[in-house]
Amino acid sequence: MSRINWITWSILLVCAGLAADPVSAAESTVAITNASLARTKDDVEFTIGPTYVNAPELTVKEGVPKGTIHQFTMSSEESRIYPGIAKNQTGTVPYQRKVCVYVPEQYVAGKPVPFIVVQDGLGYTNTLPKILDNLIHERRVPVMIAIMINSGGGDGQGSERGLEYDTVSDKYTTFVETEVLPRIEKDYSVKFTTDPEGRATMGGSSGAACAFTMAWFRPDLYRRVLSYSGTFVNQQSPLNPESPHGAWEYHEHLIPQSERKPIRIWLEVSENDNGSKRDEASLHNWVMANQRMAAALKAKGYPYRYVFAEAAGHTDGRVTRQTLPGALEWLWQGYGIH
Repeated sequence: MSRINWITWSILLVCAGLAADPVSAAESTVAITNASLARTKDDVEFTIGPTYVNAPELTVKEGVPKGTIHQFTMSSEESRIYPGIAKNQTGTVPYQRKVCVYVPEQYVAGKPVPFIVVQDGLGYTNTLPKILDNLIHERRVPVMIAIMINSGGGDGQGSERGLEYDTVSDKYTTFVETEVLPRIEKDYSVKFTTDPEGRATMGGSSGAACAFTMAWFRPDLYRRVLSYSGTFVNQQSPLNPESPHGAWEYHEHLIPQSERKPIRIWLEVSENDNGSKRDEASLHNWVMANQRMAAALKAKGYPYRYVFAEAAGHTDGRVTRQTLPGALEWLWQGYGIH
């Protein structure tokens, strides 16, 4: 990376963000003045914080075209893949999930379009569209659709969300490909690209592990991953003998023992993330897991960026509000912007 690009990346880390109300231009100027600068020794792994600011890309700007957001609900009765489970309940437990679809104003109907799948999607609807409006308008990312999908509910082992996000297999990808994307194409007259370079996926916590799983098992479909506080720990339920340590297997065995795959990944972990004081034997230290993910990716020569956020917690909103625009811009490097 050139010195100019490093300066640009530092500014983006300082200025970029997610999941908060936009701030005014005046407020942004003051915040940027007080931000902690990003630090790096290799232009690949960065330390940010302890002071965080909201990104200027969160501001709604006059003259910037605004995308349209569609929302619909999916019922478990309609799913052949996820009929529904819940903690401490037996049998099938029905649920509903909401899905939001951001379509930029610049999208040309009928033209295959790149897109990003977002886990825990409704948590991003107040901010990701604003960020994409600005980035697309400034030609920093391609014209793209964002598919923001909620889980089937609950959290952790034994929940529907845990089943969907923490399972180390291609099951969730199959759900997205066969039950979500076709419905969106039909209902909103859009056409998704089949080029895996034009397909990204992102999330936080288990949603981030899910994003990596999508690309790992189906790099023929997804090749760009964005991860905040990724749950690369032993959270999988039910137990799978092929991956007995759940997503901990990625840095423990799968990445080191496999040929490099065509995956590009931006990942972040916070200093005070989940399990930060737990030992290795717990298989539940998020900081250790993400540090080892970065090391494994580096050893195999993957294109990656790793961000360590000082004085921050699990999926810390201050971090995502600061970094998301820059992360998205880096993630889409190498893909044509038309």
